[in-house]
Amino acid sequence: GQGQYVQNASIHNTYSRCVTVHGTNNLRIENNVTFDTVGHCFFLEDAVETGNQFVHNLGILTKCHPDGKPCVPTNLGPAGSVATSQPGVSGQSAKDILIPSDNTASTFWITNPDNIYRDNVAAGSEAIGFWFALPEKPTGAHEGKNPNVFPRRTAVREFSGNTAHSNFDGFMFDRGPKADGTFSVGGSNYHLAFANPADPNSPMKGSVFANFTSYKNRHGGVWGRGELHLFPNLHVADNAVGFTHAASAVGRTAYTSRITDGIFVGESANIGTPTTKAEIAYGRSMPNDIADFPIRGYEYYDMRHDVVNTSFVNFQPNGTRNAAAISYLMYTSFGMSSENAIEGAKFVNSRPVDFPQVVRKWSSDFGRGNAWRGAAIHDKDGSVGGVPDSYIVIDNGIANDDQACQLRPDWHAAVCKGDYGHFNIAGNFGFGSEAIADPVMLSRNGRRYEYTGQTTIRSGAEVRVETGKKDLSLSLNEMDDGSWVIFELPGFSAAGGGVQQASLAALLEAKVTSYFPDKGKLWVKLVVDNAAGQTVMIGRPGAGVSTVGPGPGGAFAAGAGLTVTR
Repeated sequence: GQGQYVQNASIHNTYSRCVTVHGTNNLRIENNVTFDTVGHCFFLEDAVETGNQFVHNLGILTKCHPDGKPCVPTNLGPAGSVATSQPGVSGQSAKDILIPSDNTASTFWITNPDNIYRDNVAAGSEAIGFWFALPEKPTGAHEGKNPNVFPRRTAVREFSGNTAHSNFDGFMFDRGPKADGTFSVGGSNYHLAFANPADPNSPMKGSVFANFTSYKNRHGGVWGRGELHLFPNLHVADNAVGFTHAASAVGRTAYTSRITDGIFVGESANIGTPTTKAEIAYGRSMPNDIADFPIRGYEYYDMRHDVVNTSFVNFQPNGTRNAAAISYLMYTSFGMSSENAIEGAKFVNSRPVDFPQVVRKWSSDFGRGNAWRGAAIHDKDGSVGGVPDSYIVIDNGIANDDQACQLRPDWHAAVCKGDYGHFNIAGNFGFGSEAIADPVMLSRNGRRYEYTGQTTIRSGAEVRVETGKKDLSLSLNEMDDGSWVIFELPGFSAAGGGVQQASLAALLEAKVTSYFPDKGKLWVKLVVDNAAGQTVMIGRPGAGVSTVGPGPGGAFAAGAGLTVTR
C-alpha cells in the first residue's frame, strides 16, 4: 500500500463499512467524510495491517443496522441503565450483522495498534467512537499464518489529536475479539507492549494517547485496559464517566495508566438538545438514561494509576443527581492498589471526591464489592484533601483512624496520614452476593465490618477478627518495611510461623512478625519485610489471568504473612 491512498472522499448511506483495510500496509486514508453508515466504519480487518495512516477523517452517525433498527450492543455499565442491562451478549449472535461486534458498531475499529491515527473525529456513533479491539493473534484470512504478529504485545505507533463525541462510549481499548469474532466485556484485550512483540522478555514499551478529546458520550469518555498507557493533555467533558482504566499485568510495570495536564468537565455550557421528559425538566441533555446516575470525572480501578497536574470543573451535586471529580468504579469487585496516586490537582466548582453509598442500579457488577471496600487514593501533595502525603480512604471504621484522620462525611471518606496498604485473608470468598459460609467479621473503634476479599489498613491499627473458620492466612501488602498491624483472634491458639512472644507487652514491642497465645485467643503482630518474598492468593486463582501476567485474581506480593489455627 505504500504510496496508495483514499483521500478527500465522501462516503455516505452505506450498507456496510466505510473504508476497509485488509491485509494492506502503509496505506494513507486522509480527509475523508463518512455519514450514515452501517457497521464498523474505518475498519482494520485481520489485525496484520500495520503502518497505515488515518489522518483528519470525520465519521458521522455510525449505525448498527441500515433500516433504523437499534443496536443490540454488548456493553458494560450501570445495571439500571436500559443501554447496559437488557441486551447482554445476545446481539453478537444476530443474523443481520457481518461479524459479532457489528451490533456494537464503532467509527474506528482498530485491531492492530501499529498504525497512525491523527486528528480524526468520531461523531455520533450509536455505540463506540474509537475501539482498539485487539485479538491475541491475527484473525480471518490470516489466522495461523503470521507467527510473529502479536497485537496485544505491540505498542501504539501514534494516536494523537483525535476527538470522540456524541457516542455511547467515546474511546474503548478493551474487548478484543476471539478467533470466532465474539468478545466479552471484561477480562480480555490485555495489552502490554514489548520492544519485540514476539519476545515477551524484551524491554517493555509504553503507548501514548496524546491530545485526545472526548465529550458528550452517554457512558464513558475513555475506557482502557493495558499497561503503561500515557494520556497527556486529555480533555473530557459532559460524559457520564470521564475516564476508567483496567489493568493487564499486575505488578510488572510502574503504572497501568497515567494522565498528565488533563482537564475534566462535568457539565459544560453546552446544554445539548434535551429531548426526554427528565432532560427537559433538568434543562440540559443527560449522559445516562438513569436521571440520578452520579456523574464522575475520573474513576480509579484495577490496580496502579496516576493523575498529574489535572483540573476538574463543574462536578457539583444537585437535587437531581450526585457528582464528584474523583471516585472509584462504583462497587467494583476487582483488584485495587492503595498506591493509586494524584498530585497537582485543581478543582473549580467541584466536589473533589465521593464514595457513594451502594445503590444496586448504579453498579456494573454484582460481586461483593471487595475492591470498592479497599479503595484508597494517595494524595501526594495534598492538592485534593489539603494534607500532603495523605491517603483518602472509605470511612468504614477499619481503614480510618480517629487519631490520624480527618473525617469527610460529604465525601463518605476520610483523609489520613500514615502508611497505608491492604489487609488480606487468603482464599476464595466467592464472587456473588450469596451469604459466605463461616463469615469473617472485623471490628475496630466500635464498628463492625464483614470481610469479603480485602480492605485498606493503616500501619499501627489494631483489629479484632472473628470467624468460625478453622484456620486463616493473614497478610499485608503495599506497605513500607517496618509497618505493622496487630490482630486479636478469639478462638485461635497457634501460628505457623513468626516468633512466639512471652507476653502481650513483648508482642507490642516486637520488630518482627510475632504471636502470643492468651486465654482463649491469639494475638498476632504482622511486621512488613518486603524482602522476604512472601505472596498471597487473592480472589479466584487464575481468574482473569492474561497472557502477559496475572490478572485481577492470582498471586500477589505480600510484605508480611502468617497462618493461624485453632
